[in-house]
Parts: sequence; structure tokens; C-alpha cells
Amino acid sequence: MPTRTVDLNADLGESFGVWQLGDDEAMLQIVTSANVACGFHAGDAATLARTCRLAAQREVRIGAQVSYRDLAGFGRRFIDVPPEDLTADVMYQIGALSALATAAGSAVSYVKPHGALYNSVVTHREQARAVVAAVHAVNPALPVLGLAGSVLFEAAAEVGVHTVAEAFADRSYRPDGQLVSRRERNAVLHDPDEIAERVLSMVTQGRVSAVDGSTIRVSVDSVCVHGDSPGAVQIATAVRDRLLAEGVTLTAFS
Repeated sequence: MPTRTVDLNADLGESFGVWQLGDDEAMLQIVTSANVACGFHAGDAATLARTCRLAAQREVRIGAQVSYRDLAGFGRRFIDVPPEDLTADVMYQIGALSALATAAGSAVSYVKPHGALYNSVVTHREQARAVVAAVHAVNPALPVLGLAGSVLFEAAAEVGVHTVAEAFADRSYRPDGQLVSRRERNAVLHDPDEIAERVLSMVTQGRVSAVDGSTIRVSVDSVCVHGDSPGAVQIATAVRDRLLAEGVTLTAFS
């Protein structure tokens, strides 16, 4: 089996005030990249500052996890935002997190859309271009993390923004390569061993079983384990240990 190098990322910084979500400190001992919320779907300023400090201390790369302005819905509801507004919103979020990351002795190294925005820019060309325009305006050298084959990647290629293909450890895939909606049964996977085997197949063979039982091809430079999933730390640990056991090197993408 060929040796591969892959990034392991998680969505972090999503607690808000007294409401605690996930175990960021534990996850930051496992992952190589942290998609840190920017306050629009989750995360307050103090939480984000603390998450950036922890990431910097552990030499974990920081990414801006940008979203719709939707705290009540955790950014999981589609919003038909005008392109110019969406571009400004994404620029605002990158800028806010960049200040906190810089103060922590690190920097924002990439951008990843969150939730409904992530799913939207797979096919919604207008919103994809709005997100890419924001990234390009802030820093054209910032990579965008997303789904291979998406219109987000097409929009990025049009202006020379680098893209990083992401796969999901704990989410089910449709036969067309998109994610199964969280509103559907079995959209989120929970068994650490099963998830670890799926990730190993994705990383070393470039394929995974879809929800209908078919085998689909996947491109993967980075694997996401959702930090808010039940048992997230156990899942991330199982994935890391399985990959390392098979000679896969875990390192932040370049």
C-alpha cells in the first residue's frame, strides 16, 4: 500500500459564551489544521482568541471557517445573500480571525466555508464566485478548502486562487459525490472503527462507499472530522491512529 501524506482538520472555536460545543483542546492534540469559526455561525471573540492561542501553541495551522450570518441556525440554513453582501461578509470574517490569529503569534493560512455555505458553493456559481472574490481581495495566496469538482473550485481557478480537496470522515456521501443532507437518516456516521476504515480507503485508494452502496471516487488532500459530532475526539483519534499504522504521514497541506 503506497505511503501518502494527508492533512487532518476539524471545525473548532464553535462554543459561544456559556454554551460549550466540542473539546477544542483535545482535538488540537490530534489535528494538523483547525477550521476556526469566525463569529457568524458560532464562536464569540474570547473563544476564538483562546482557540487561536491553543492552535498556535500546538503549531496547528489556522483556517478561517466562514459562513452565512446565522447564529440561530448554526450556519446550516441556506441564505440567498446578494453576491456583494456575501463577499463583504466573508472578507469581514477573515479579517476578524486574522487579527486574533496574529495576536496569538500565528496567522490565517486558508479559508473554508461552513455548513450551508459549504454545500451551496458546490453548485451555486454566484455564491461561489462571491466567496472566491472575498478570499482573492483579502489575500490571493490564501488557499480555499472545499469539495473537488465543485463550482467553488472552478471559480477559484478563474482567478488563480489555490484549492485544497477535502473529504469528510464522519459524513455519508451521495452517489454523485456530494454529502448526504443532515436532515436525512444516516447522514452522520458515529462508529470510530468504521470511520477510520473509510478514511483509510479514501486516502490510500481514492474511493469510498456511497449511501446507496456504490463505490465512488474521491479526491482528498485534507480529511475533516467535525469537532461538534458526538465522540469527535474518539473518532479523530481512531482516524489518526489508523492512518499512521498504514504509513500515512499527517501534516498540514502546503
